[in-house]
Amino acid sequence: MTEPDFNLLIALDVLLTEESVAGAARRLGLSASAMSRTLGRLRAATGDPLLVRAGRHMVLTPHAQAIRERAQNAVFEARAVLTPSSAVLDLSTLERTFTIRANDGFVEAFGAALIAAASAAPLVRLRFAPKPEKTSKPLREGMVDLEIGVLGDMGPEIRLQTLFRDRFVGIVRKNHPLALEPEITARLYASCGHVIASRRGRLSGPVDDALAELGLVRKIAAVVPSFPAALAVAQASDLVALVPGSFLVNQPAANGNGAIGAFYVFELPVTTKGITVSQMWHPRSEVDPAHRWLRQLMLGVCRQRVPEINGGSPP
Repeated sequence: MTEPDFNLLIALDVLLTEESVAGAARRLGLSASAMSRTLGRLRAATGDPLLVRAGRHMVLTPHAQAIRERAQNAVFEARAVLTPSSAVLDLSTLERTFTIRANDGFVEAFGAALIAAASAAPLVRLRFAPKPEKTSKPLREGMVDLEIGVLGDMGPEIRLQTLFRDRFVGIVRKNHPLALEPEITARLYASCGHVIASRRGRLSGPVDDALAELGLVRKIAAVVPSFPAALAVAQASDLVALVPGSFLVNQPAANGNGAIGAFYVFELPVTTKGITVSQMWHPRSEVDPAHRWLRQLMLGVCRQRVPEINGGSPP
């Protein structure tokens, strides 16, 4: 039986990440024609076009979207398997301070569990750094060990691994009028006042785009810089907040719409894209045994708590 060319996995991962033949060629140091030939081989191997033209751009096919994360993880695992083995890491004597750059919501949701898991290395300290903006500079300059968040324009050299998939939920104070409604429709949702979290002070987002398709506009009463601030405002007012589901993992669980702690949480009446939260690091730390231990610790803690975020569904 003919074995598949596993070298194509790297090209597949880059193509699905860049969503561009030209972008993938630049990242791999190939000519555009060579990258086009590689795409042809990938199409033959997978039996799917993978990338198709839509106007002046290329878009992923449904099959390509479905395998993008699997391709990324396959390349990550292959690199780990082929990395030279190093001395056994002794957690009892490991003395390091790891700096993790993450937003407040992530620290509140996962910080305590991560600290507890890290107690296996008693001389290790975790330092959580604020994340005022999305940039790869702290990773490139060695100021942080891990960046946690949604992948942005971090640069082609930055390594990443998916931690979990998240989604936005609506949240109001427990005795809010919306909590008494048998069904929260898009029109009812839009009729309320809203507080939104935006580091850049933006007044609209994917929810507003989805409402606009229905001919609806919600009233934005306030913009705050973080999700904790949005929750604080919602708890003390009649405004509706929008937060990632992961932010509520430390609250008593609820299935679907229902009370969680001091809040009433409900599924959005419009469809928005999910959120993929990843951990990112610089290649200089790729084979460092201590850093690898930290990444595995982070992955384990997040994957363990994913069912609490997604109502029992797997990662």
